[in-house]
Amino acid sequence: MAETEKKAAPKKAAAPKAAAAPKAAAPKKAAAPKAAAPKKAAKAAPTGKTVTVTQIGSPIGRPKDQGATLVGLGLNKLHRSRTLEDTPSVRGMIAKVAHLLRVEE
Repeated sequence: MAETEKKAAPKKAAAPKAAAAPKAAAPKKAAAPKAAAPKKAAKAAPTGKTVTVTQIGSPIGRPKDQGATLVGLGLNKLHRSRTLEDTPSVRGMIAKVAHLLRVEE
């Protein structure tokens, strides 16, 4: 009769590990004082100039960055208005989505 059980292959013996040489204790370095965290830039004092923007167009069907710019301006629904500080960064955002906004100085 034929054997139905397969004989297990003999396992290879693991190679002996080299004896780990104990590491010499390195002298501990004195802890360097932590650098102070950089201070946040102070917000510019409001100059009193403002601009009012009203959303008159929908971001549906537009590139995602234009919708994100509207959200950055604080707008998310038609005919909503926001009064914002008149800064170069706000002006750049307005220029990007000017076709979706009505701007009042």
